[in-house]
Amino acid sequence: MNHLFGWTLMLLYFDTDGCSQCTPLNSSSFRTMNHLFGWTLMLLYFDTDVLCVSQPTVQSETQRVNGIVGQSFSFPERVIKSANLLYGELGSIANVYPGKEGKITLGKRFENRINLNSDTRYFTLSDLKIDDAGVYTVENTDEGEKNKFELTVYNFVSKPQVTECDSSSCSVVCCVHNEKEVTLTLYRGEELLNQTSSPDLTKDLSLRLEVEGKDYNSTYSCVAFNPISNETVPIPKCCSKDGHPNDAGGANRCTRTGFT
Repeated sequence: MNHLFGWTLMLLYFDTDGCSQCTPLNSSSFRTMNHLFGWTLMLLYFDTDVLCVSQPTVQSETQRVNGIVGQSFSFPERVIKSANLLYGELGSIANVYPGKEGKITLGKRFENRINLNSDTRYFTLSDLKIDDAGVYTVENTDEGEKNKFELTVYNFVSKPQVTECDSSSCSVVCCVHNEKEVTLTLYRGEELLNQTSSPDLTKDLSLRLEVEGKDYNSTYSCVAFNPISNETVPIPKCCSKDGHPNDAGGANRCTRTGFT
């Protein structure tokens, strides 16, 4: 394009320069100049048009967000006019159009669970399920902006269970149902004594605490937590001060449904 435009300017300059030997353009030269000039204008128009319609989409870094089973989650990106909510490989699961505020088109999987909050203008997904986890994209089509959110959905952590003293030692067992990213810990006062976690969700987490006589007056607790919640239970004094089991002992063990 620059080459053609340059030649056109040279022709114009050559034919309008005040030279005593210059002669008027003949019809053939004029047609050649006109042809080149026309192509230059077309290329200029085309280049400007491409620049106008090829504005790059602005996409932010993926934000990691957490939700809770049974509750609602709002994707913190304000919908301006037209917008799409996309989910993983499913593509668009909800969209809003100008003049149809709150008009949502849904995939069956999310039926009756997505709405556009009238106050915040955020897409909101309700009645969260564990398998709702994944990458969601809020696409403001008028603004050319895309914002991605990696949603992880958790259950509230279960309350730990504590057994009484077993029949042979001055110890207790603390256990909790194992779910996504749950950690079980034992504390003496504010001092962390032990902790455990496991990716195997078919087995409960458990920790044993053996209390020595010199630590009899200390306060112990069992804490279970995940990224969105925590539960704490105090550990009872199941031994006498001299370190012998109390009569309340038993051979209890922790299961997913309680003690047996």
